[in-house]
Amino acid sequence: MANTAMSARIAVIADTSLQRHVLQQALAANGYEVVLNTDPARFDEVQLQQCQPDLWLVDLVKDDDRLIDLLLEHSETPVLFGEGQAPQRNSEHYPRWERRLFGKLKRLVGDPTRQVGPALNELLDSNKSVERIDLPAHLHASGEQVQEVWLLAASLGGPAAVKNFLDALPHGLPVAFIYAQHIDPSFETRLPQAVGRHSQWPVRNAVAGQPLRAGEVVVASIEQEMSFADDGGLLLCDRPWPEPYSPSIDQMMLNLAQHFAGRCGVMVFSGMGCDGLSAAAYVERQGGEIWTQTADTCACPSMPESLREAGHSRFNGTPHELAAALVARLAAHAAA
Repeated sequence: MANTAMSARIAVIADTSLQRHVLQQALAANGYEVVLNTDPARFDEVQLQQCQPDLWLVDLVKDDDRLIDLLLEHSETPVLFGEGQAPQRNSEHYPRWERRLFGKLKRLVGDPTRQVGPALNELLDSNKSVERIDLPAHLHASGEQVQEVWLLAASLGGPAAVKNFLDALPHGLPVAFIYAQHIDPSFETRLPQAVGRHSQWPVRNAVAGQPLRAGEVVVASIEQEMSFADDGGLLLCDRPWPEPYSPSIDQMMLNLAQHFAGRCGVMVFSGMGCDGLSAAAYVERQGGEIWTQTADTCACPSMPESLREAGHSRFNGTPHELAAALVARLAAHAAA
């Protein structure tokens, strides 16, 4: 097993330039280090000895007995054979292909999102302040009444971005947040303090049966799929999230839009891969909006970029700009 505190090293051998290109992009976007990317015709025993990956990823259109014998006879490193020709990135089939591939890589060489948890220490030690947006005088939550529910979705680099967003938000907005963060379950209880310590917004871990309340942030369960009862109370299901992501942002988006159709939205912050892309069209059909963090402010822009490239992002901004836009949106609704 690769060291999960570091990026796993992957060597790619594929016999079409397009497949090598797609695999290079997909692996980098999901937090893996590509240490070799070559055509099998150019691969020999010298390269095999010089390259020390955690896994060989081999994808061939044509059988190559020489290559297979070389890897199996002279390398003790695991070999993952052919996930099939990758669909185009903007294809509806691409997310399924990516989930299948990275579900296998996660089991074989570790999960790159394990890098997220240790980074929480920096947030817990930081005293950096963010300029808070003023609350419009005519906009204030009435008790705990929730007008809108927004999902804050993030992966690598997400806690810092979400913290900046929450720090900028004034309290008193008639909105509740669910925060779905790719992270190792052992860090789940530390997330609320890490992202909420300078914010006016209470951040709490999900508790089955509790309702969503305006002015609060609920951290989605990492190990149990989370949904909603008919009365809006939180449901923690007796099943894990669909692989390979925990929590699955796609599934959380589907569950949110199904229950809060017409009054929900999704903000996608820094993160790896394309989790959320499969569910985006459904959220929009249900009347929800999708907003994204700007690439230049992301530690890893892959997740928000996949939604922008597919045409799903209605607004793109820094964490502070996302907060300001949400306040302006709610103020405009209240004045209408």
